Amino acid sequence: MTDPAVERDAAEAASAFSHPPVAPDATAAYGEHPDQIVDFYAPRGEGTRAPRSVPLVVVLHGGAWRAPYDRQHITPFVDFLARRGFAVANVEYRRGQSRASLPLPHQDAEGPVAGRWPETFDDVAAAMDALPDLAAACLPEADPRRTVLTGHSAGGHLALWAAARHVLPYDSPAGWRLPSPPLLRGVVALAPIADFTVAEELGVCGGASAQLLGGATAFGARRPYADPAALLPTGIATAVVQGRSDIVVPEEVSEAYVAAAAHAGEMVGLTLLDEVGHFPLIDPAADACAVVSEEISQLAW
Repeated sequence: MTDPAVERDAAEAASAFSHPPVAPDATAAYGEHPDQIVDFYAPRGEGTRAPRSVPLVVVLHGGAWRAPYDRQHITPFVDFLARRGFAVANVEYRRGQSRASLPLPHQDAEGPVAGRWPETFDDVAAAMDALPDLAAACLPEADPRRTVLTGHSAGGHLALWAAARHVLPYDSPAGWRLPSPPLLRGVVALAPIADFTVAEELGVCGGASAQLLGGATAFGARRPYADPAALLPTGIATAVVQGRSDIVVPEEVSEAYVAAAAHAGEMVGLTLLDEVGHFPLIDPAADACAVVSEEISQLAW
């Protein structure tokens, strides 16, 4: 007998991945590795404002930090934001080992190891540090003073982590910790893997959180440097958007992060969408995508 939740997830994934990739207006490198690049999308459409008055939205894609899932799958969502008047930076970063012919990431996914320690975090830190200069060269209409960081799933984790670099432990790897808060209007995390302990308890993406940190033996020692739920409060305006029907990253993960923030004395907004799973949040054809755009607008404008 077919599980209706699995059928829903498959249909939503098929819809989100049915859109053709959208080519960027410019691309720039922030390092020497082929994955250390950022694609830039200029604002277009009815929402476009005058030059030098457009917020910059930085997007970090998901895919369980695994190599087969690169930034291309999120380009329709990036284009969706650009068509609503934002300047957008789509960041690539190093992920885990490749394997051909993998299905979309799901709750019991098997496949390549998730992420690389420390390279995945090295790349996100380096990209964020380089973005102001890269954006100035590639998107002169972008206003770096109005930067909003967003990410989906594993990318939601990386967005929350990037916004928390100033509260990382002092003995973090070189280049990770910032001396002061990053210049961000805020973060909108979409179904983020935001609490590693809860994610591992639920087996999210086949134990991807532990894989990202180097396996079970390294999980406890490295979690304080990588888990957003352990890096609170940040002082950065943060909103989480989550589908109640998500079986890839269940709502318990987001709720645990929001509860951890409250325990640390910080309020994190949580928008729970009924009858919405994991992928509609980045699907331009879904109503949930418009909700995400509105959450970003509230911080950006």
